[in-house]
Amino acid sequence: MNAESVKISTLPETLPVSAVEGRELARLIRESFAAIEPRADELAQYFYGALFVIAPDCRDLFPVTMTTQRSRLLRALVYVVQMVDRPDELVTFLGQLGRDHRKFAVVSRHYDAVGLALISALKRFLKEKWTHEVEAAWTSAYGLIAKTMREAAQAETGPAAWSATVLEHRKLARDVALVKVRTEGLLPYRAGGYVSVEVPQRPRFWRYLSPANTPRGDGQLTFHVRAVPGGWVSGSIVNHTRPGDVWRLGPSMGALNVRPTTTKRRLLMIGGGTGITPLMAILDDLARWKRNPPVHLFFGGRRPEDLYALDELRRMAATAKWLTVTPVTEEGAVAGGDRGTLAHAVTQRGSWKNHDVLVSGSPPMIQSTIAKLLAKGIDLERISYDPFTLD
Repeated sequence: MNAESVKISTLPETLPVSAVEGRELARLIRESFAAIEPRADELAQYFYGALFVIAPDCRDLFPVTMTTQRSRLLRALVYVVQMVDRPDELVTFLGQLGRDHRKFAVVSRHYDAVGLALISALKRFLKEKWTHEVEAAWTSAYGLIAKTMREAAQAETGPAAWSATVLEHRKLARDVALVKVRTEGLLPYRAGGYVSVEVPQRPRFWRYLSPANTPRGDGQLTFHVRAVPGGWVSGSIVNHTRPGDVWRLGPSMGALNVRPTTTKRRLLMIGGGTGITPLMAILDDLARWKRNPPVHLFFGGRRPEDLYALDELRRMAATAKWLTVTPVTEEGAVAGGDRGTLAHAVTQRGSWKNHDVLVSGSPPMIQSTIAKLLAKGIDLERISYDPFTLD
């Protein structure tokens, strides 16, 4: 494969200077991405092929099988497209991503190679829709992405990664395991965040996991991991992790967090499967506050046995008057629970217009739930979610 010769323009110092320019850039990026989204898998495959031609040394940064990596690229593109006219949130996300990529020893020329490969792939698949205006929009957007990530990485003085020793491993359900680790040195994170994880059984296969506990002074983090079908890493963690194993953890990332100084509205939390873990960390943190906003948590799974954390959540609710827990199952019934998908159950219960909303789960669950909430009239700005927490 030969990557086409594409020139990346000078990186922009800021986002477009006017709201009109910003809206036009967002429109061009969204419309052009929508045109190629049906062939997104092919685009991702071409992108990585072009990247490894342009910068062969990049290949050593990735695992042998690229299936999950291509899926992650697509989610990143979709997320950036969604956030392109929400610069504050986008810059925060990109800064986190830049700090996280320090663990790969990424250098400046790698960012240039990624830009060349991305523009080359977009040009190839957009064909006649690749106009000068579209090229300028994507080039400007990638310039901002690269600049923000580079600057965040250069400004970071903490470790690029932390070693963590497995202290405990036990099954919570047939396909779900609890893993407790202790880091060498404190890994700073907020309750609700997630970290990238590399386990010794699958070197170079980094996966994102959310701690289920609020930060502690002893460096201990607890993860809940489900063995997803075909999941190389999750299967290894659930079935083969042993106390004494040494993991590597990247810096904390994520948009899910609740702060005492900024939280004024009621909270609606929606967690599917092990997507409940960052929400449990936030509840753990909320329990330490003197005053809490009312919280309604929906915890969903396909079957009752998928609600592995329901007993613990109900124990929390029994001592926290501010917390209401509603279990949701698609098949089979749970006492006091609702039936159907999480998206259906939540929107049937109320309008939630006076709530801030946190959504966590699989990418399809997040997408369908947010679509239902938007259709109910909830502003996107009031909905927080992370796109990379399940592989």
